[in-house]
Amino acid sequence: MAKRPPASMLREFLRSEAAGGILLMAAAAIAMLVANLPATHDLYHDFVHLETGPVLTPKLGPMSVHLWINDGLMAVFFLLVGLEIKRELLDGQLARPQDRILPVVAAIAGMAMPAVIYLLITGSVDGLSRGWAIPAATDIAFAIGVMALLGKRAPTSLKLFLTTVAIVDDMGAVAIIAAVYTDALDLGAAAAGVAVLAGMFLMNRLGVRAVWPYVLGFLALWYAELLSGIHATVAGVLAAMAVPIKATPGAPEAEDSTLHRLEHGLAPWVAYLIVPVFGFANAGVALGGGANALDPLPLGIAAGLFLGKQLGVFGAVWATVRLGYACKPAGATWVQVYGAALLCGIGFTMSLFIGGLAFPGNPALVDEAKIGVLTGSLLSALAGWLVLRLATPFARPAVAVELR
Repeated sequence: MAKRPPASMLREFLRSEAAGGILLMAAAAIAMLVANLPATHDLYHDFVHLETGPVLTPKLGPMSVHLWINDGLMAVFFLLVGLEIKRELLDGQLARPQDRILPVVAAIAGMAMPAVIYLLITGSVDGLSRGWAIPAATDIAFAIGVMALLGKRAPTSLKLFLTTVAIVDDMGAVAIIAAVYTDALDLGAAAAGVAVLAGMFLMNRLGVRAVWPYVLGFLALWYAELLSGIHATVAGVLAAMAVPIKATPGAPEAEDSTLHRLEHGLAPWVAYLIVPVFGFANAGVALGGGANALDPLPLGIAAGLFLGKQLGVFGAVWATVRLGYACKPAGATWVQVYGAALLCGIGFTMSLFIGGLAFPGNPALVDEAKIGVLTGSLLSALAGWLVLRLATPFARPAVAVELR
């Protein structure tokens, strides 16, 4: 008897991201709690910054719990992001050119507008311009987790739209990290990384379909990127591009597709362990410090996420649909599309990550950035949930649908 094909990765992704997003919310709340309780404040910070060794690169010094999470585990997160990007482009919601228009335009506008608002608020303060990308990306897990709380009140097409927008602006975020937040470049290590990546593509061309050679290639590429000065997490997306995929349009994934097998294997670990651990290690900020939510940095980030995202995403969708270049998600009302645009302002994981890259060696500014990220993400989550909760439930099209 033939084996039953695995369930659709996109459906599994939505389910795992929803549950993982709720777990991420809990981890962030616990981090905020223990970071602000007198009895656990020092314990939390001592644990996060505990040096474990070894020294992998003189630039970073001895590895700590925080470095292993942000530079190590998050590389696995980016590997999954890269696999999902490749899958969607070749075998998913972005496979057809006409399906790319709406999420791509929405994601670009949704990255540009927050950056503009951030710079308008912080532009007069020296040294803060480096943080312009902090409010640019959407946190898929958190946003889908909030939407999951709504049950059937939000149409599946809206969840798919939100996911594809987040995937597209993850592409932009990775490009920004590689281009903007790379300082001195070690050319020898960078060349070694190129050689490893070329070897992975060669394995693909030679028909290597086992998962483990690509995992080993990813680890070697990660170490080369770590030494090169390019942030090591970029290795995850680069490695994913070399993993073979067997496209199965309109059908469940092929069991002999290396990409699908690796993606299925990583998804639960990322959703249930890596992202919540990252949230716990990075969301803990002492609210009793000198930072104020109305200071330029946190205010710029919060306004970028809450105002910039909804203006950029919703404005782009409305203009694209009105001009006839695309159709809005099937069965969704304009109020529901606006609610999804609000949820795009949840920048939690990626925003916290970029905040640490934007102000290295300046913990005061990193903490201010965290306050801005938490404020903007919380406002976006609450407002998005409220709009979608109060919106008229969607009506399923009787004959034709507007998209696909």
